[in-house]
Amino acid sequence: MQIVTKRVYEKASESDGRRVLVDRLWPRGLSKEKVLVDQWAKEVSPSNELRQWYAHDPEKWEEFKKRYFAELDSNPNAVTSFLNEIGEGTVTFLYSSKEPELNNATALKEYVEIRKG
Repeated sequence: MQIVTKRVYEKASESDGRRVLVDRLWPRGLSKEKVLVDQWAKEVSPSNELRQWYAHDPEKWEEFKKRYFAELDSNPNAVTSFLNEIGEGTVTFLYSSKEPELNNATALKEYVEIRKG
């Protein structure tokens, strides 16, 4: 499996493979008809409390990942279901944050790659 992260506002391409929105909230200003999303994985996105606490503060990044991974570990059924749904091949984790590196899609990619070994 190859995981790529991409801002949901960027144009879709064939190389994206399966497109999975990994945000808890639907992206502002985008209609569901205009966004090519194969799956909206709210169940494995950060909780509202964690998302609000983090607030894209770079100084909180490592602690955010630690807390987010703990949330995922505490919900093994959702994680297993998510991993089964995304399957093999290329999958693109879509996020709405303006921050290209320190966002939940990047953290989820790291988590999945660790889990998949």
